[in-house]
Amino acid sequence: MKILFVMKHRGKAGSTHAVSNYMRLAPHFGHEVAIFGTPIWYIPELKFSMDIEDFDRVVYLFETDLYRILPVHQAIMLNTFSRDRRLIIDTDGMYHELIQLDGYDFNHANEADRKAWIAYMDSLGDTVVHTLMDESRFPKAKALPFFGYDPALEVDAASTPGKVWDILHVGHNWWRWREVERELLPAFHKIRDRVGRIGFLGLWWDEPPDEGPDAGPSDAFLADPYAFKRLRIESPPAVNYNDVIKTMSSARINIMTQRPLLRHLKHLTLKYFEIFCADTIPLLMLDEDHAEEVYGPAARELTLPGRAAEKIVDVLENEDKYRDIVADVRTHLKIHHAYEARARELFETLESLPA
Repeated sequence: MKILFVMKHRGKAGSTHAVSNYMRLAPHFGHEVAIFGTPIWYIPELKFSMDIEDFDRVVYLFETDLYRILPVHQAIMLNTFSRDRRLIIDTDGMYHELIQLDGYDFNHANEADRKAWIAYMDSLGDTVVHTLMDESRFPKAKALPFFGYDPALEVDAASTPGKVWDILHVGHNWWRWREVERELLPAFHKIRDRVGRIGFLGLWWDEPPDEGPDAGPSDAFLADPYAFKRLRIESPPAVNYNDVIKTMSSARINIMTQRPLLRHLKHLTLKYFEIFCADTIPLLMLDEDHAEEVYGPAARELTLPGRAAEKIVDVLENEDKYRDIVADVRTHLKIHHAYEARARELFETLESLPA
């Protein structure tokens, strides 16, 4: 079976790393995976193709952006694949009822916008999945975790003898500021003289996108660079997907935040798993019950809400204790979330679609 992904392919954001894993594993299952488009010079390891009619199934992978290919290509694609041979993956809770959280984060600005999204996705195919471990709350969608853990990417301490950062956050400022401002900055202020370098690596921590309103709602990019300066927090530029784990490994602690909407819906994302491949102590801005659902009981010790300052200091003073906890979580991830199992789930879903 030859599978073509239609997605917004970005080396420094999005789901590229996940698809690269499916591309790598596909031959072991007798399949082949490519991304629709032309090759990108800075990610030469990924296979791209414009030969639509050479494929058996198509997977539309949607993030917050309603990514559309050129009409001529879409016409060929819809003519090549019947509706029941197209799989739609919603990674950001867009194929859902209207959700607005505390006047801050939301999946759609209004009901008209939501209906337009739903209509477009329904026009593409019969099967829509959410990136969930359990059943979707939206009756028209199914659950497919999609994102997973790759043990082959684990980095150990012997590979990273020197640390550049005490605390690092790797990720873009996309609906992150409220959590950072309310919980993390006060914690950093409380312990700032007890820790070394702190970094928030990614896009839009220093300034909003150049695209202006076309990039998305202005609230999604809220930030206060002066607050970072007061706390001596650095904001280096983003790195490519294949440098994320190496970059995380340059810090003693990595903090994982999650967009409020996705935390509310319990959608899995890449960061849930990449952070545990790195040679670091991951600390999670998740509630304890949700952390245990994903990572197992040991992860309750790695959660930050309500105790960020105390937990960060404890980790820095007791790294061996927390390395043992991380090892327990890694074992859980290998058993329950390995990409081998994720690939089997995805390919079985695609195989079940009519030939």
